This record gives sequence, structure tokens and C-alpha cells, in this order.
Amino acid sequence: MPKSLDVVAIGNAIVDVIARVDDDFLKTQAVERGAMTLIDADRGEALYAAMPPGVEVSGGSAGNTAAGLAALGGRAGYVGKVRDDVLGKVFRHDITAQGVRFETAPALDGPPTARCLVLVTPDAQRSMNTYLGACVNLTPDDVDPAMIGDAQVVYLEGYLWDPPKAKEAFLKAARIAHESGGKVALSLSDPFCVDRHRAEFQELVRHHVDILFANEHEIVSLFEARSFDEAMQKVRFEVETAALTRSERGSVVVHRDEVHVLDAEPAERVIDTTGAGDLYAAGFLHGYTRGRDAATCGQLGSLCAAEIISHIGARPEADLKKLVAARFG
Repeated sequence: MPKSLDVVAIGNAIVDVIARVDDDFLKTQAVERGAMTLIDADRGEALYAAMPPGVEVSGGSAGNTAAGLAALGGRAGYVGKVRDDVLGKVFRHDITAQGVRFETAPALDGPPTARCLVLVTPDAQRSMNTYLGACVNLTPDDVDPAMIGDAQVVYLEGYLWDPPKAKEAFLKAARIAHESGGKVALSLSDPFCVDRHRAEFQELVRHHVDILFANEHEIVSLFEARSFDEAMQKVRFEVETAALTRSERGSVVVHRDEVHVLDAEPAERVIDTTGAGDLYAAGFLHGYTRGRDAATCGQLGSLCAAEIISHIGARPEADLKKLVAARFG
């Protein structure tokens, strides 16, 4: 029976606060440049107070991917935990207004909705400081079997692997997806995630994942390889499809016996790299769920990533459907 959803994404429901800063600001505030750092509530308040005016928008890696899929005309669902507070309502309004099906019940007590303070330097590098708040309280009960079973692909965000209950939720979703004939995709999210959970990620990839998304640093770390080429050869034996991004050097898509080396899509300007990987996954999965070949899926990912880095924020501003139609018909 045909499935009514292309992709259901599961991840940290976060509101992004994005501001432009210089390198001196990072040094003064002791922010690790180019990394994603977990912070507590006190650190979040202090850093927010020191930041210049910014843009507030619903974010989170898997949320960005779901929004990108919807912008492409795809049928996307989302699973993530917010609190019944102002930011939680902002997150829900934003993602549903973009056409994403989001039905996860909000938490009625506990920590507030998560937020990520994204500091963008003039070279477009982003340094993320994340207070996870309510999103870490996702449990298996939040995973609706009917929604998961009705998706071609379930997309898991590596950032959410920390809490034990969230791990259980991931494994539940993966089991339901495979039992219902769907595929499971995983984003490794960040090298720090891989460093923290390498053995568990290797187990997850080997036994539960069909489609793996990773950047060059993440895939090298996952296999503790000496080079990207060595890591690429190793991943070929672990998953059906691996989409490996290399920033300005484009991406490599490994699909069964195929290896496609793809150039990066030219961008008119590079303003903010926040969400580049998320939108690459959106474009790739949009192609995948429509039966496109592996190389075209990678090219669709690159096209969407190029759009997202041309402006502040991790949600598309251009009409992605028109961009795709102009390039691929």
C-alpha cells in the first residue's frame, strides 16, 4: 500500500537564535570556534545577553531537514519534544506553517523549550551553543507507530542519541520502519557526537541504518580512519547508501557498488553555513523518495545546500521547487 509520507524526521526541537559576530567576540566569550557546544541554562542566559541582535527561527537539525523537504514539495513529518511555553508554541507554529506534520505532544512540566545560540563569523563559519532543555525528554511513547509506518524513510538526528529514552525511541522507530517496508536514515550530526558515541554509532549503523549522512570529519572519526578514502571504503560494507559531504569539495555518494564524486553546487555568496548539511539531506531524500538515481540525489542535496548558505538561517528563502525544476526538470 502506498505510504502517505515521504520522510518522518526525529530530532531535537530547538529554536535557533542566529547573530553575526567577529572573532574577538568568540575569544571574549570563550566560545569554541566552529563547534557545537552543549551549555546549561546559566551559560545560555549569559551568552544570550552578550550577543548582538539576532534572528530567531525554529531550527534543530532534523527540523531543518523536514522543513526543507516540505519546501521541495515533499510530504514530511516530524517528531520532537517542546515545552508548552512561548518558544514551544513558536516552534510548533513555524514548522507546521511550512507544511510539516508535527503532532508530538508538548511537555507540561520540566525544562523549557531548547534553544541554540548560533554565532556566525565573517567567513560564514558558525559556532553553536545549545541548551537542550525539553527536547532531551523525548521517549518511545512519543513515537507514533502509525506515522512511522506510513513513511518511506525515517530520518534520525545523531544529536539526539545522548539520552537513554531517546535511544529507545530511535530503535523503536527503526524497528517499525523496517517492519513496514521503510528505510532508516541517520545523520551523524557532528564530530563531537561521533567521538562520544563511536561504538554505539557503529552498532547503530551496522544493524539499523540504510542511508547514512556524514561530513568528511564525521565519517573519518566513525571508523577512526587515516583518511577520507579509507573511511569511504569502510562505509561501503556497512550501509546501502552513504552520502558524504566535503564542503567546497562537494560530496561523494556511495550506493551499493556505485561511487559518485560530485562537485559542490556554486553559490552566489556564502553568508552562513548553518543548516548546509540539513538541507543537503533534504534534497537527497527528496530525490530518493521519488526514485531518482544516487548521483541525482546528491546533486539535489548540493543544490539545496547552496541555497541555504547564501543567507542567514537554516530554512530556505528561495523557492526550492523552482530551483529544482529549472535544474532537473
